[in-house]
Amino acid sequence: MLIDDDRLFPADPSARAVARRLYDGVKGLPIVSPHGHTDPAWYAGDEPFPDPARLFVIPDHYIFRMLHSQGVRLEDLGIASRDGGAPAADPRAVWRLFARHYYLFRGTPTRMWLDHAFATLFGFEERLSAENADAYYDRIAECLAQPEFRPRALFERFNIEAIATTESPLDPLAHHDAIRRSGWKGRIVTAYRPDPVIDPEFEGFCANVERFGEITGCDTLSWAGYLEAHRRRRAYFRERGATSTDHGHPSAATANLSPREAEALFAKVLGGGANAAEAELFRAQMLTEMAAMSVEDGMVMQIHPGSFRNHNGGLFARFGRDMGADIPMRTDYVHALKPLLDRFGNDRGFTLILFTLDETSYSRELAPLAGHYPCLRLGPAWWFFDSPDGMRRFRELTTETAGFYNTVGFNDDTRAYLSIPARHDVARRVDCAFLADLVVARRLDEDEAHEVAGDLAYRLAKETYKL
Repeated sequence: MLIDDDRLFPADPSARAVARRLYDGVKGLPIVSPHGHTDPAWYAGDEPFPDPARLFVIPDHYIFRMLHSQGVRLEDLGIASRDGGAPAADPRAVWRLFARHYYLFRGTPTRMWLDHAFATLFGFEERLSAENADAYYDRIAECLAQPEFRPRALFERFNIEAIATTESPLDPLAHHDAIRRSGWKGRIVTAYRPDPVIDPEFEGFCANVERFGEITGCDTLSWAGYLEAHRRRRAYFRERGATSTDHGHPSAATANLSPREAEALFAKVLGGGANAAEAELFRAQMLTEMAAMSVEDGMVMQIHPGSFRNHNGGLFARFGRDMGADIPMRTDYVHALKPLLDRFGNDRGFTLILFTLDETSYSRELAPLAGHYPCLRLGPAWWFFDSPDGMRRFRELTTETAGFYNTVGFNDDTRAYLSIPARHDVARRVDCAFLADLVVARRLDEDEAHEVAGDLAYRLAKETYKL
């Protein structure tokens, strides 16, 4: 068997029995996926997925970053270069290459997600290897040609109640409009990710701001017009279901400049004369401006700082962004967030969800902050920490100070559609195991643990993200 019924449960028999009971109560709950990077075109067109390689390997940086670390060329995995050149790699050859290196994923969460999909969706009982690569490929390809494996059918099979994609303010959201026109009842919403028009160091920033003005009809070369463009675009996104914004800044720095100071900084940024410190100050000011707009329009705000993005300069030059080279950095939250929290920290109508790649900040900074400020909530998983051990550490380091109810349930930040059920299953198992240990240690009654398990698996994400 590829997957065991007791995976991730405690080794202690008494705690394992409790974990089983808790899990039985939550395993069938609907999936709420409030932030991710699945392609809205999948749901709009509802076309069959093309082949196993382009479904599992090519779009998933969890997979190709590991292969790249062992010397596999991205071109050989069928990944197109930045100039749009189409690689000549045959999908079956890509799959064989992946299968030959499947041993690299031993002990990783990626292996657990993949085995879950292989077993539950395609009925495999034997581990993927070079020897059975073609048999795997043929069975998966045969299934993908069937109507029940199209995106909308899988959405319903996965019991997804709502899923949020993530789009730039420059995106026309045409696929979201097509979904709405189709009459399909699946709930696919967008999320506002303004980094391309907020970060002066984002490639093409000045051109992006000009395009932003064309789209919104605002004078984005003026500070007032630029802010108005954000308000209009946020409203446009809300009309298409958006309930949240998302901000991937290098740090959590916020600022509270006077209007005159902000206007002068904006002019310098647009003029191309801003240095790195001034670019950081502008991003910091814009986080506070985005918070002010969230107070006005009710959109939930998410920050996930602390990533040195596109660390591999050669790979970035050839293939562009999101090639698995976003590396965690030390992150300060206590000082960085204070200007924003001084303005909005006690506003009960404002919700700011904090994510991190720096887990050393969980107990030292994030849990105490979320355990005090009414506006703050903690997102328990993003990137490296949507892993079993990472999720367990999150609970261990934050529950003592922030409790369960200053967190927002599980958030799967994925591009790999078929891994969504697996990721949520892992989160539910890890939380049930953690709660079972509390029950056995007499720190929590079992009836309370059942309630908390349901809240973590479903209710908190649904309510916090207003879904």
